[in-house]
Amino acid sequence: SRLLKAMAETGLLAATDTGSGYAVGNLVFETSRRHRANSTLSVAADEALARIVKATGHTGYVAILDGVDVLGLRMQPGNKPLRVVTSPGDRLPAFCSSTGRALLARLDDATVCALYPLPLQPPSPNAPPTIDDLVAALAGVRDKGWSQATDESLPGVESLAICVEDRENGERVAICISYSAAMISANEKSRIVTLLMRAGCELGLKFDDDYWAAPRFAAFAARSWNEAA
Repeated sequence: SRLLKAMAETGLLAATDTGSGYAVGNLVFETSRRHRANSTLSVAADEALARIVKATGHTGYVAILDGVDVLGLRMQPGNKPLRVVTSPGDRLPAFCSSTGRALLARLDDATVCALYPLPLQPPSPNAPPTIDDLVAALAGVRDKGWSQATDESLPGVESLAICVEDRENGERVAICISYSAAMISANEKSRIVTLLMRAGCELGLKFDDDYWAAPRFAAFAARSWNEAA
């Protein structure tokens, strides 16, 4: 109890709402977030994201998986009249967001199921209603390399995301582009997917992510993704 009290006084722990226990404190969260935000992979991902945002005008994010949540690390604002903006440090449920499913897809099915021992609580009809539906959706993401969410955790918002892993330290980040679901053409969406996939191949090569070396992604790795901009 004395140790817990001392940790609470330094900010490592925080008292729960009920007052009968402790939760992880802001200091641990901030230390972890700052470390991750300044990691080599997240910096490289942010640089790639900035080029995609400049090319498309849509807002973009770099995020990580934190338990069953997606935690935003960095945000690049777009220049479209209608912008979709959440702030770094904001959280979204992983199972019903494109970034979350891009990150979850890098886990095996048993690990994903262990993260969700209780029934899912989808925020909209478009989100996976059950763990079986989530597992099926993740299989699709693994196959094609990118994830899409439409009107799920954020009403009226559509987003596209990919995930890259640093093979040396196991760190994973997602790169996401979001926009109004009602104001996007099929051609523009296809272009965003291409830019994200080429960024994934570029970063995957740099950080030894074998996932992006798969033959099915060879077309995206054939040229620098910047050429599509």
